[in-house]
Amino acid sequence: MNELPPSRAERLFESALWNGRFVIILAVIGSAAMALAALVVASVDSVHIVMRAVVYPGHGLDQAAREASRSEILSEIIKALDIYLVAAMMGIFALGLYELFISKINPAEGSELAERMLLIRSLDDLKHRLAGLVVLILVTTFFQVALKLEYKKPIDLLFLGVGIALLAAAALVSRRNVAAPGRQ
Repeated sequence: MNELPPSRAERLFESALWNGRFVIILAVIGSAAMALAALVVASVDSVHIVMRAVVYPGHGLDQAAREASRSEILSEIIKALDIYLVAAMMGIFALGLYELFISKINPAEGSELAERMLLIRSLDDLKHRLAGLVVLILVTTFFQVALKLEYKKPIDLLFLGVGIALLAAAALVSRRNVAAPGRQ
């Protein structure tokens, strides 16, 4: 059977539809801007944490106050780490969307770093890579909360252990999905 060549209207529609993918550039720009904003916030927090840690030894506090201060500094470090992870996630998301919808990133071609970081060939690959980062953020958030909890009963420690085990399992599952996306 002979197919008729596409009409002018069909060609124009398909061309417009195909070029419509460039609207994703808004998500790429927004994600890159959010990654930069998160980096700025985490870096400012890091400077404050370091300044606070520098004066920490000279506090002359009693043991309980020193432990509370130490716990608070550690909690702030974990918070900054979370924000850095969000920045990384937004950066990977921006790069992945760009490569999937717009174009290959020419300066990254042939780069070993790009091969490790941008091994994104489909939305499923991007989803798996982001899922791994989300699990990592959840792990750090869990430990931040766990540092502030008061363990009054033995069952509290059991719940902490179960929570750690569940997070370890989630990290293992997400690591397998990132290492071998598409093989499930």
